[in-house]
Amino acid sequence: MSRKEKKDIDEMNTQASSSTETGSAVDVEEMMRKYDRESNTRHWEGIPWQIIRFAFAAFAVLMVYMNLFANWDERVRRCLFLGTIIVFTYLMYPISKGGGKKKNHVPWYDIILMLVGAGCYYYYIFNFQTIINHATRISQQEIVIGTIGILILLEACRRVVGIPIVVVASFFICYSFYTGAALKKVVYNLFYTTSGVIGVPIGVCSTYIVLFIIFGAFLETTGISSFFINLANSLAGASTGGPAKVAVISSALCGMVSGSSVANTVTTGSITIPLMKKTGYKGEFAGAVEAAASTGGQIMPPIMGAAAFLMAEMIGVSYAEITIRAILPAVLYFLGIFLMVHLEARRLGLKGLNKKDLPKFLPLVLKQGYLLLPLVTLIYMVMKGYTLSRSAVIATFVAIAVSMFRKETRITPSGFVESLATGSKNTISVAVACGAAGIIAGVVTMTGLGQLLITTIVSIAGGVKLIALFLTMLTCIVLGMGVPTTATYIIMATTCAPILVTGMGINVIAAHMFVFYFGIVADITPPVALAAYAGSAIARANPMRTAWNATKLANAAFIVPYIFSLNPTMLFIDASPFSIVLIIVTSVIGLLGIAVGLEGYFEGDVAWPLRILAIAGGLLLIYPGIITDATGLGLCIVVFAIQYLGTIKKTAAEA
Repeated sequence: MSRKEKKDIDEMNTQASSSTETGSAVDVEEMMRKYDRESNTRHWEGIPWQIIRFAFAAFAVLMVYMNLFANWDERVRRCLFLGTIIVFTYLMYPISKGGGKKKNHVPWYDIILMLVGAGCYYYYIFNFQTIINHATRISQQEIVIGTIGILILLEACRRVVGIPIVVVASFFICYSFYTGAALKKVVYNLFYTTSGVIGVPIGVCSTYIVLFIIFGAFLETTGISSFFINLANSLAGASTGGPAKVAVISSALCGMVSGSSVANTVTTGSITIPLMKKTGYKGEFAGAVEAAASTGGQIMPPIMGAAAFLMAEMIGVSYAEITIRAILPAVLYFLGIFLMVHLEARRLGLKGLNKKDLPKFLPLVLKQGYLLLPLVTLIYMVMKGYTLSRSAVIATFVAIAVSMFRKETRITPSGFVESLATGSKNTISVAVACGAAGIIAGVVTMTGLGQLLITTIVSIAGGVKLIALFLTMLTCIVLGMGVPTTATYIIMATTCAPILVTGMGINVIAAHMFVFYFGIVADITPPVALAAYAGSAIARANPMRTAWNATKLANAAFIVPYIFSLNPTMLFIDASPFSIVLIIVTSVIGLLGIAVGLEGYFEGDVAWPLRILAIAGGLLLIYPGIITDATGLGLCIVVFAIQYLGTIKKTAAEA
């Protein structure tokens, strides 16, 4: 979390009502340090911090130059990127969660790891032509250098991301030796070719992701988050349970840009969670609403936290096609949360905010709508066929220009350096995870493990798609625990998505969407639910209860991916206009049925037998098909009718 974010959170919590118990920036930081390795950084201040800050900023400038102007070999570019990331990793991240308390201090062993680790990748750069000429005949020295480079990268990944992804990468390396591969072959393939550490994941990270993260850092300075929150307030703030609905809408808008569930939860949650608690929502529920909505922001078109661009690159389809396919599932996700918070507000008898205190929609859009210009520029340029790198950089310059329109958001020279530095720092976790993802992809390519995985999963599933999808879901959630969403997607796209496509015959876009969805929901799924933990810290609520509430609220994320994988009509694939309208109508009614069943309220408390019927009816309605739609609609109508008639009788009796 940046210094600016901490300051903003403290100010907003100070302004909140004294009767509303919410956590400060310190509470959030302590919670994240406990659970999130990415938040466990060293303390730098004074001149040492300024030196590091300018180094981060210089790296961001280098990335812009490298992607727009430099004509270097791809392997040189990737090694330069990863070597520098290793330097920053060992500067910023201590060996353990309890380390790094001493200010402006790096222990001697980290200095050695930093220099040796970066040196391994820089050695590749300076001896590039010699290594290329060697081909597979690398020397003993190069074997040692490659081995050390891989091990130090894995240690960096452990510090920043956590143990799970390191264990998985290590397992894959051990498997390569189990198949009889010699050390020389393993090191050559994983370190010296574009099939391993410097493979597609690092290529995508160094080319696209870093520039989009820098763009996001500059976009934040324009005040777009505040604009999104005010926009949501103008639309839903005065309605029943308004603050929770504001959280859903604003987090959907902010999250599609940030690409980080935790950062989005902290940014918008510092405003929405105190308001939700003040309105009457319990802390566990308020934190869960923000976490679930913030996490879902990454599936919201058109930006999708940069995932739309990555998916288009990996599948080989246009960016426009990805965004169009993602529309309905994303809308259903947020509609599911929206219905849950509405029913909870009705059950508790909660009111909205005073309409007089809320901004008016039209004046707000006319006054601050220009803040959308960077996003509009980005989307327009990509649609017109400009490269993703150039589009991101130009959109960043537009964001800088937009910031000049208001004195309070105007980027000063110091602010310019700070935004560059923030973008570079936020790249570290994704970059080291992508390096580990490259190891996994490299072993799959080198050993032919991909075909074995396909055969094994198909055999275990017995050819049943539902079982194969369930196993893939579990894998995504486990691998996604604490791992940046982008890295999780890349890992799953190279390992599990091909299984679903080749082995089970699932549509390629549906398969990639499936693994992407479940990589994201790992941020709110116990036991490692970082977004929920961030929400609980602000709400001063029990972290695990908050996580379970968030999982319940995000029920659509656990249902919709199965539906569009089994029947891609929901993704507008091979769908007629009539079938699209039908699936929209039935899905909305189905989500209402599921929300009623989970929340246990509809015009009054709902008995358990009726709750079960409502959930069953909702599930049947969401799954496309005449028979399932008719049956589901019948069940939901029965439940709604019984509840409505019961309310009439109760009202008559009270009268």
